[in-house]
Amino acid sequence: MEEEKKEEPVNPTEESLLDKARKLVEKADDYIEEKADKVKKSKAYGDVTEALDKAEDYIEKKVDDLKQKGVKETLADLADKADDKAEEAISKLKDLGKKVANKTADKLEDIAENIKKKTGDDAAPATSQGSGNQTAPGSTPVTDNPVDPATPQDKT
Repeated sequence: MEEEKKEEPVNPTEESLLDKARKLVEKADDYIEEKADKVKKSKAYGDVTEALDKAEDYIEKKVDDLKQKGVKETLADLADKADDKAEEAISKLKDLGKKVANKTADKLEDIAENIKKKTGDDAAPATSQGSGNQTAPGSTPVTDNPVDPATPQDKT
């Protein structure tokens, strides 16, 4: 006696693993769509979208400007602007240098006067005493305009 075993057919009420996976994917898809809609309706998303649109417009405008002017002309304009700024900065630095030099000279004069007062020297500054060159006996005088003895001098 042979017993034949017949396989029982799968109950149609039971879902297969594949059907369960499909339902899970559909639920996940619906959930993602719902969250994406919420994000799109948020203020932050709107702000970012607006900023990106502005950036895109700005870039398109600059690209169009470059196409119209040409790269060489644009670079020349930039170089001219940089040159103008550099010249302006140099003139300001020159003015500042002059002011600093004048203030330094004034301070040095004040210091010299204070030293003279402290040492008790009441003599006037060298510029008001004529040449102001005093030499020790046996030494050669120093002049403001040195003369080369090898060159002939005009005595008129």
